[in-house]
Amino acid sequence: MGSSVTLIFTLVILAGMMFFMTRSQKKQQQKRQDLLSSMKIGDQVVTIGGLHGVLSEVNDSTVLIDCEGIILEFDRSAIRTVTPTASVANNHETPAKDEDKNTSSETHETPEDK
Repeated sequence: MGSSVTLIFTLVILAGMMFFMTRSQKKQQQKRQDLLSSMKIGDQVVTIGGLHGVLSEVNDSTVLIDCEGIILEFDRSAIRTVTPTASVANNHETPAKDEDKNTSSETHETPEDK
C-alpha cells in the first residue's frame, strides 16, 4: 500500500514538471514567433551569428540586412533580436542631449571670471 502511494505521488510530480516545462517552452516559441513576425524595413537586427545591421527587405522566409552598405540575405529564423526603428532613433538622440549639457556647463561663467 505504501509503495503504491509513493509511486502515484512520484508520477503526479513528474506529470506536473512536464506540464510546466512544456508550457514555458510554448510561451518562448510564441514570443519568438511574434518577434519574427513584427520585423519591418528599417528595424535594427542582430543575427544568431552576431552580425548587426538594418533590415532593407522582409520576405516570407528571408530578410535582406544592410550592414554599412553590404546587403546580406538571411533566413528569418537567423534573427536573434530586433530593435524597432523608433527605439533606434531615440537611442541616437539621447547621447546628443547629454553632450549639449556638458558643453553648456563648460562655458558657464563664474562670478570670479567677471
